[in-house]
Amino acid sequence: MTEHGLHVYHGGNGLPRCPWCKGDALYERYHDEEWGTPVHDDRLHFEFLVLESFQAGLSWLTVLRKRARFRERFTGFDPEAVAAFSDETLDDIRGDAGVIRNRAKIAAARTNARAFLTVAEEFGSFDRYIWGFVAGTPLVNRPRSLDEVPARTELSDTVSGDLRSRGFTFVGSTMVYAHLQATGIVDDHLAGCFRAE
Repeated sequence: MTEHGLHVYHGGNGLPRCPWCKGDALYERYHDEEWGTPVHDDRLHFEFLVLESFQAGLSWLTVLRKRARFRERFTGFDPEAVAAFSDETLDDIRGDAGVIRNRAKIAAARTNARAFLTVAEEFGSFDRYIWGFVAGTPLVNRPRSLDEVPARTELSDTVSGDLRSRGFTFVGSTMVYAHLQATGIVDDHLAGCFRAE
């Protein structure tokens, strides 16, 4: 539905929202409470990095539906604990139907936890590192439709390249842009969405 030329969706409580969350209460709640909200907690940054790496080839809603089980299996996304996972622990996780059972992505969680801790040690926190790419200030866009929201940008290309140089895997530019959006480093809520006001 368009409203004054804006492409918004009116959900369960009538609020205008970005239309990508249409039709699912879990998706709406994620949109309303998390997506685009500035994150400054290292553990939450790590959670999003892990979950977004699992999204490749799947919908974000599929990942959200498995998020609670991911939290259990990845020790609340404590990067220190994940960095210490044994090969046997990774194999055990791969046997759990409650998560996305991709061997390479499960192994990447441990690899990325170790790289994450190295970055946090160098910069004082991962949060300081990642927000440094925008000098600590969110980049606010106000696209009028989903067609105007890019899958990647020059910023995500830069961050992706830097993460790879630091030993991260499954951090392509598209995945990184999703992380920037999810953690509020980039705010892509559509003009007309109640979160954009």
